[in-house]
Amino acid sequence: MTLLKKTLDKFYREYDFRDRLGYDPIDFPHRYSDPADVEVAGFIASCFAYGKVGLFKPVIEKILRPGGRHPAEFFLNFTLKDARYFKDTAYRFNSERDVVCLAYMLGRILRERGSLKNAFYRFYNPDDEDTGNALTGFVDSFLEISVSPVYGENSTLPPGLRQLLPSPRRGSACKRMNLFLRWMVRTEDIDFGIWNRVSPSKLIIPLDTHIARISRCLGLTRRKAADWKTAKEITVSLKKLDPHDPLKYDFALCHLGISGLCKGGMRPNCTFQPGTCKIIKQAVSRP
Repeated sequence: MTLLKKTLDKFYREYDFRDRLGYDPIDFPHRYSDPADVEVAGFIASCFAYGKVGLFKPVIEKILRPGGRHPAEFFLNFTLKDARYFKDTAYRFNSERDVVCLAYMLGRILRERGSLKNAFYRFYNPDDEDTGNALTGFVDSFLEISVSPVYGENSTLPPGLRQLLPSPRRGSACKRMNLFLRWMVRTEDIDFGIWNRVSPSKLIIPLDTHIARISRCLGLTRRKAADWKTAKEITVSLKKLDPHDPLKYDFALCHLGISGLCKGGMRPNCTFQPGTCKIIKQAVSRP
């Protein structure tokens, strides 16, 4: 682990976070200064942050547009009369009604709890091993809201809406929810640190295909399933490198995959060394 820590720490220190900001959904909450707007924009952005960046960013733009400079105020006061703002807004697994229902649920949570932070704190216990239990409660508080006003009487939660609100309870890796928590909790680099009751050491890695592949290459996990257990296993491995802030490596490693620099596999252009890999060494050694 010593060689790996030395390599990743250097990679982290020298990584140009701002240069990659426009290629990441965290770009959206960075457009606001009020913490209430930051967390609402961050929540919306993280919910739809799957697939190609060039495809989901226009969708997030359209959803946030009605709120102007203060999306928190817009969603706080959202009623189904405002559904017109999301006409023809859909993305992959998520229909227009799924978008409307997410906005409806968000408005309910904001009115009942005052903020997303308060909604999460309601379930957070600093004595818990990680944020898994709190995230489960947080997601459940959305899913317990009746969807009948949007989908009709006696409607059940449709797959598209469930896909927007994954839960550790169902074994999901919860990549987008963990991404949102990283943004809100960590104080370093491009993260916001506005949920200061939560320790960064409790966070779970936002596990996507890029992190999964690179983590297997680096020996952070042997598991192939992209699920909650794998996300926890990778996080435990990262805690050996930095017990206080294990997710500090997340953004740089993820964008190593997004940029195409690292394919995360045993390929002719990717020769492995014990405990680390050549492609990261090359990235670190660049002038």
